[in-house]
Amino acid sequence: MAANAQDSNFFTRRGLVLAAIIGLHALAIWGFASGLATRAIQALAPPIEATVEEQIKKEDEPPPPPPPEMERPPVEVPPPEVSIDLPMETTSTAIQDVTDKAPPAPPPQVRAVAGTPAKMTRPVNPDDYYPPGSIRREEQGSPVVQACVGPKGQLLREPVVTDTSGFPDLDGAAVKVAKATRYAPGTDSGTAMAESCIKFKVKFVLKNN
Repeated sequence: MAANAQDSNFFTRRGLVLAAIIGLHALAIWGFASGLATRAIQALAPPIEATVEEQIKKEDEPPPPPPPEMERPPVEVPPPEVSIDLPMETTSTAIQDVTDKAPPAPPPQVRAVAGTPAKMTRPVNPDDYYPPGSIRREEQGSPVVQACVGPKGQLLREPVVTDTSGFPDLDGAAVKVAKATRYAPGTDSGTAMAESCIKFKVKFVLKNN
């Protein structure tokens, strides 16, 4: 009988422990289902999200700009005033210098020499040198030619046209007239000059005009 009583007590205590464990599990399941466990966890563990977000935000903010550099304007130092006292001369030598110098010599006087220029001794007829092409084109003009001769009346160089007629053929014909003309040299005190020149006009005019 005593052994049966001990076995009965053992099974009773074990059944109580088992019932308590089952009750705790049932209470835990009910707490999760009703949200009581979540609220308990939130109460026990404080949120840490706010701190992390603030740190991230602080890390993302750019650093403040450096203070502006102020340029100091250059200080202008006025140049020092230097005054030099020169002794004043009481006497002047301006008049003395002018009077001591001899006046410059006057330029030599050029003696005017009377002479005669070159002249034509045997002119030619311009009609004999009238270019046929100019006659067909009815070109007319009076170019001026210059001829320079030596002491014997010979041409020293090719005559030149100093005033053109506007027509190249007439200017060329005037040069031929000057070359065919005969000249007398200019004289100086009765002596033939080494070179003397003459300018004259050669007229080319159509006869029907």
